[in-house]
Amino acid sequence: MNKFFLSSLILVILLSGCSLYVPKSEVRFQTSDFSNNAMNYPRYQEISQPAGFINTPPVTIGELVGKKVVLIDFLTYTCINCIRTFPFLNALYDKYKDQGLEVIGIHTPEFAFERKYDNVVMAMEKYGIKFPIVLDNEYGTWNAYGNQYWPRKYLIDIDGNIVYDHIGEGGYEETEAKVQELLTERMARLGEKDGMKKEMINPVDIGARGLIDQTRPRSPETYFGALRNEFFGNGRPGVIGVQSLDLPKTIQRDTLYLVGDWDIQGEYATNQSAHASIIYRYRGSHVYIVAYAEEDNTVQVLRDGERLGEVKGDDVRVLSDGLEIVPIKEDRLYTIVNGEYGEHTLQLEIDEPGLRLFAFTFG
Repeated sequence: MNKFFLSSLILVILLSGCSLYVPKSEVRFQTSDFSNNAMNYPRYQEISQPAGFINTPPVTIGELVGKKVVLIDFLTYTCINCIRTFPFLNALYDKYKDQGLEVIGIHTPEFAFERKYDNVVMAMEKYGIKFPIVLDNEYGTWNAYGNQYWPRKYLIDIDGNIVYDHIGEGGYEETEAKVQELLTERMARLGEKDGMKKEMINPVDIGARGLIDQTRPRSPETYFGALRNEFFGNGRPGVIGVQSLDLPKTIQRDTLYLVGDWDIQGEYATNQSAHASIIYRYRGSHVYIVAYAEEDNTVQVLRDGERLGEVKGDDVRVLSDGLEIVPIKEDRLYTIVNGEYGEHTLQLEIDEPGLRLFAFTFG
């Protein structure tokens, strides 16, 4: 059994049952004998069933083999773990695109609204992404690679062999070092002059965030929709339909509580009543929520019964009376809390019906 598939099998066994993003886990390949790559590594898989392209005309990996080194990155625009890697990907592309590197983002949606072309275009513009993006709405390329994680990076050498595979955030120095190694091989093979800058990208300088501290437990990604709402504390998990819900006397950690009348669908929950509430006792430093509203809606935010103050997230606005709210309209990820690590109870008060909630994530 070749090394790549043995490593992948071990990963599947170890990580089955975990969330789609598993920080820090990775597979790394090291070699200086490029002549043996075809025997040691699997071939690239072609882009399959693309629903559209952004920043590029239709592109294939096959047309780049023999010409460029290719970095494939599986991403989706509401994944905070992907978002934290975007500055590094942008810097890597800017630095090496003229040295023979092509970066291709495979945008595989987690939620239905992430299939919308215009939504992805706006997200890529927001994060300054200029490299080619492929809309993988039918999971064709995701399945071709046997992928299970956001984000995930594959490096493909000039001969079309997958020689590096990294799951999750971080690993920036290792990834860039491998890019340099493969580009050096490419230039030698094509007889090009090596004018590559050898100094490494500093993730801090470009605003890329590394891995969260794994020594401190974080609350799990928590979904509102019936397909994955196993942490639903005061309702019936896995049940589609309207539920009228009251707040229990005891609030358990890492458990989602909804108050009011809620319409639970497969991917999301929508409050049908005004003045509905969401309660979640979490562990972590950052809190994000994926949400959408057909009409402009606002959420008042309290933590441990008090205003956020200095730990308010990027999407929190302070009103003249001091109330802290999050205006919600676009279907995207909203940053609620940016603070120091701790355990806190988050309370979201919704003024109007019609807010669609998909997931909480924590950093």
